[in-house]
Amino acid sequence: MNSLKLVTHSPEQTQKLGSSIGKLAEPGDILLLGGKLGAGKTCLTQGIAWGLDIEEYTLSPSFVIMREMHGRLPLYHMDFYRLDKIEEIRDLGLDDYLYGKGICVIEWANKGLDALPEDHLLVKIDYVSENERNFAIEPKGERYFRMLSQLKKSIICP
Repeated sequence: MNSLKLVTHSPEQTQKLGSSIGKLAEPGDILLLGGKLGAGKTCLTQGIAWGLDIEEYTLSPSFVIMREMHGRLPLYHMDFYRLDKIEEIRDLGLDDYLYGKGICVIEWANKGLDALPEDHLLVKIDYVSENERNFAIEPKGERYFRMLSQLKKSIICP
């Protein structure tokens, strides 16, 4: 499988990775984030927002399930942390967001994989130390293979 593995050594590097992803985002993109509590999912999303030219500060939507922000494209930042059953996720009525004109970034996406589209970009984040994070980025679907190829080029030749 074509994937990308990399390490960031600071929150700023994690945000820079996110910004690179945000700059490549197109309407309808779905980015699924996985990792334990404190792994850096919201930090990565902050960078994605910056890549979309969103000026407002990105907070975790853990308590509200979703936050909508506007920049070059709308960003629908979702968090499934507080949801325990797949039925709760299916009942959210996410189709307007998942198939809309913005991009969806979903934290704790592993809780709802069965309710989400097959085509997506999966970003797994592992906490290594206070500042170091391991990333495994896996495309699912043609659009995301192209996105990953562009991301590799932008990281190697910024």
